[in-house]
Amino acid sequence: MQTRFGTRRLGQQKQLDMAKNKKINVKGVEIVLYEDNQQDFISLTDIARHKDEEHTDTIIQNWMRNRNTIELLGFWEIIYNPGFKPLEFEGFRKQAGLNSFVMTPKRWIESTNAIGIVSKPGRYGGTFAHKDIALEFASWISIEFKLYVIKEFQRLKDDENNRLQLEWNLQRTISKINYQIHTDAIKQNLVPKEITRQQAGYVYASEADLLNVALFGITAKEWRDENPGKTGNIRDYATLEQLVVLSNMESIHALLIERGWPQGERLLQLNQVAITQMKSLVESRAIKRLQ
Repeated sequence: MQTRFGTRRLGQQKQLDMAKNKKINVKGVEIVLYEDNQQDFISLTDIARHKDEEHTDTIIQNWMRNRNTIELLGFWEIIYNPGFKPLEFEGFRKQAGLNSFVMTPKRWIESTNAIGIVSKPGRYGGTFAHKDIALEFASWISIEFKLYVIKEFQRLKDDENNRLQLEWNLQRTISKINYQIHTDAIKQNLVPKEITRQQAGYVYASEADLLNVALFGITAKEWRDENPGKTGNIRDYATLEQLVVLSNMESIHALLIERGWPQGERLLQLNQVAITQMKSLVESRAIKRLQ
């Protein structure tokens, strides 16, 4: 079964370490959140501090002993986790609520291959859960506290969305201002010049240089001689449009070589390909959206 969560996250802990932590403050309690694969996870450890700052692990374990909690965790995993182990879940479900039943986040994760609850080490470590689960835990702690968590969480998401919208509008405005200057420069400097028959008669040291001449109008050595202060090679300074065309030209060039075309004819053909494709990219709406 495939869901929006996809398959179980490989190298999950590495991803968690890379995730950027965020915080909300709920009635004086600082709660850490992070985003993984566009899904929000909230610290159960921090939520438990609203009830008892010294015994957060015990509070979480007591919550996980309940039959309702086990059913919540299990059904959530069945919906969103293709790698979940339902037989182990059924075993825990039958035991839940008994005086002898003990459940911890680690036991649940290792036994069922769960992804909705995560144990995270480090400075901002603790037990985290997907927001669907974390809000149910907050409700178990306090209905009032849950409502405040929802309020602050939504405020955080609204702020993030507003910031993204502002950045997008700013980039679009800058793009409009610079568009005419940019497109004029592209037409003058990026579209290759047409190779003459005399130029096509030259023998180039390598096939790579033939591509350079067809697209950039210059060999690698000529570029280095003209740019003594720059490191790398001519292709390191290519634009996005040029790299796209160069990739296409390499495929076409291989086919021409296979068919036995002489070097001069290949150069003329590739030069025409470069001119046609660069004009198309310069004028395309897709490239304009990237600018």
